Amino acid sequence: MSGSAGEEYQSSGMLSREQLLHLFDRFAFLTSQPDVKKRIADAVKDQQEPVAITTAIQEEILLEMGVDPRFGLSFLGKANMTFENDQDLMIRFYGFVAREEMACEEAELGPEKFAERMNMQQKLQEQQLEMLNYMRSFPLNDQSAILEKLHDQMEKANFESEASILSVEKIQDIVRRRVSPVFQLR
Repeated sequence: MSGSAGEEYQSSGMLSREQLLHLFDRFAFLTSQPDVKKRIADAVKDQQEPVAITTAIQEEILLEMGVDPRFGLSFLGKANMTFENDQDLMIRFYGFVAREEMACEEAELGPEKFAERMNMQQKLQEQQLEMLNYMRSFPLNDQSAILEKLHDQMEKANFESEASILSVEKIQDIVRRRVSPVFQLR
């Protein structure tokens, strides 16, 4: 693909670690800007998929970098295999993917509902952390039983995030039933 001034865009080989980090950082910066948030939200109002706009933003960044957008996007699909042993880059890559999902979600929900959802998510994570800290006070075999019950509960709830919490009472009940065979169901 040739640019207007006859410049050539990279369309083969690999994107370097530095190119990927630049793409991730630039995308995070742009999607945090009010005008870009508005651009994505306007697309949603016009019945467009927000991911089409976030992809267009990625293409624009790739063009700025001198990379053919089709090549750059197809390389992104292989980046996790190419750089699978670079733990730092993989963390940044999945952060980039999460950032795109959040930008789309914010556009679909609107700023107020998105903030409310983020607040609920934070509270849920705090509850999960409290539960995990409480679980650590039990022996490993009890922790395994607790995690097994938690997994069952999540499976029954179709892995809804609210099902990822067990109350103190429920944990105590699980441990009590493990210790006292009288309580075990047959």
